[in-house]
Amino acid sequence: MNFEAIKSIYLFEMARTRRTLLQSVVSPVISTSLYFIVFGTAIGSRIQEVGGVSYGAFITPGLIMLTLLTQCIGNGSFGIYFPKFTGTVYEILSAPVAMTEILAGYVGAAATKGLMIGTIILITASFFVDITIAHPFMMILFFVLTAVSFSLFGFIIGIWATNFEQLNLIPMLVVPPLTFLGGSFYSIDMLPPFWQTVSHFNPVLYLISGFRWSFYEIADVNPVISLAMITLFLGLCLGVVAWMFKTGYRLRN
Repeated sequence: MNFEAIKSIYLFEMARTRRTLLQSVVSPVISTSLYFIVFGTAIGSRIQEVGGVSYGAFITPGLIMLTLLTQCIGNGSFGIYFPKFTGTVYEILSAPVAMTEILAGYVGAAATKGLMIGTIILITASFFVDITIAHPFMMILFFVLTAVSFSLFGFIIGIWATNFEQLNLIPMLVVPPLTFLGGSFYSIDMLPPFWQTVSHFNPVLYLISGFRWSFYEIADVNPVISLAMITLFLGLCLGVVAWMFKTGYRLRN
């Protein structure tokens, strides 16, 4: 394992965060604060508690997941797409660096950025509501698994995309609706039976439900099932990446 290669790719990608600090860090914090101001005031005044937890505290895990998914997919996809766009990816591919080392560098950096922003969002939320973490180990496990899985997913999108429109298609048009409809701001128990059934086909529901359970021990789905779903998604992403590397899909042509 060429750890120096992994380190070089990782540090190069992390340096991009420092160059775009306003966009990478300040923007998510302001957005989260606005969510708490708008939703906490407008909806929180009408919904005092959900499952015995204040509404502001209830939506915190959903807001963290919304930011985490968006950041990890965005960073994971742009990290590999931009070298493709500029043509510098061929320098990486021709270097004595294994595909697994390239993957570890790019995905590791994207996941780290997502975890950093997610942690900042958690700290920001603590200024607005009282947050308790009932199961810290499970919270960290869901946090890390989600970051790595969706950074991998973003990496797949970056390889698949042939232009900036395709690059932003899933992160901007698919992920936010799934997150909003995945129980970020409500419990699916509030929905009619038919829509509760439909919600179970939304994969993001399992992420948010399991993550929220680690905070308050309330969940729309059994946390074991949530953990199994995110592990399955991670395995699928690894399988797709392995196929892309083996065939050179949109990398060597």
